[in-house]
Amino acid sequence: MSAPYLSLTWTDHVTGRLGFLVVDRLVRGVASGGLRMRPGCTLGEVAGLARGMTMKEALHYDPEGRYVPLGGAKGGIDCDPRDPEAYGVLVRYLRATRPYIEAFWTTGEDLGLSQDLVDRAAAEAGLVSTVQAVYPLLDDERAARQRLADAFAVEVDGIGLDELVGGCGVAESVLTALDRTGTPYAGTRVAVQGLGTMGGATARFLARAGLTIVAVADIKGTVSNPAGLDVEALLAARDAHGTVDRSALRPEDRETSPDAWLSVDADVLVPAAVSYAIDPDNQGRITAPLIVEAANMPVLPEAEALLTARGVTVLPDVVVNSGTNAWWWWTLFGDIAPDARSSFDHTRRSMRALVDLMLSRAERDGTTPRAAAHALAADRLPVIEARYGRHRPI
Repeated sequence: MSAPYLSLTWTDHVTGRLGFLVVDRLVRGVASGGLRMRPGCTLGEVAGLARGMTMKEALHYDPEGRYVPLGGAKGGIDCDPRDPEAYGVLVRYLRATRPYIEAFWTTGEDLGLSQDLVDRAAAEAGLVSTVQAVYPLLDDERAARQRLADAFAVEVDGIGLDELVGGCGVAESVLTALDRTGTPYAGTRVAVQGLGTMGGATARFLARAGLTIVAVADIKGTVSNPAGLDVEALLAARDAHGTVDRSALRPEDRETSPDAWLSVDADVLVPAAVSYAIDPDNQGRITAPLIVEAANMPVLPEAEALLTARGVTVLPDVVVNSGTNAWWWWTLFGDIAPDARSSFDHTRRSMRALVDLMLSRAERDGTTPRAAAHALAADRLPVIEARYGRHRPI
């Protein structure tokens, strides 16, 4: 893959903390990718995520759709989001990167940050919107912005629609893989690492589809129950960072170490929290035959090679968690209405088609799902660039 269009490191003059921005590629002069905040975030991590965004955008290319995929980008800040200084660092980062956001980088929430927090910090940094670079590509900017605002105002059973669509896509990825092997939903056991935006929504959709959530992990530890956890009670007991209030647990629910989710007796593992969660050392503890990457880059390549060698299937992040990003653009460009039914229906159809295509390609080529996803993206990128170019039309 070619060198990124832009790669920079920023130093906060107040705290000395570092921030990063990588724009992997522009399409029509614009790139898309969220902003994460976590301790230990690196430029290499952000670069990998930006490349992944280029692929996610390409994988959702529909020549008949109003939404035309953008280029890929990512931002990152090396800071604990729970740190009292974190909000100030976020505002100063956005102020420093404001020229890029105004010109060609559209961004939003990612690991460690909520969209409400990003929007508040962006306003303080003087930005009109974190997606304002895409406005010149819209047929009717006012109507498009209203659609997105209307969609963000929707709640479903106490959770915002914007928080649910990504988990809907992850759940649909799981269900598609089960359907291809004829595995019944009832009796299929799932362990989820992370009960934040993505993990919590995934757990809800899978539980409502009839699967049994036997374990969830947060920063405090792993909560498990072989008979199944009360997912809705756990979701209602979360704080802003996805940590569950232990007073909501039932007597039969057990608490163990934060990494115990790896070895839980489950059929499906859903890492939905941090990157690099599964490495060559701990992958041997996994007995689940299917890993579905809801987080970005949770399985290290060396670990995935070892897992594949012993028959474990890994569904890659570039497909599995791509629904959130696509939903923003489906809504903004007008492919879907700003309501729950349209959002979930379109997400389910699109994710099922994409996962099925990826798994069929993997079978045909005799490769892993990740290699198949990369091959599909590689096929589509030249088509998109030939049709739309890298730069904004004059």
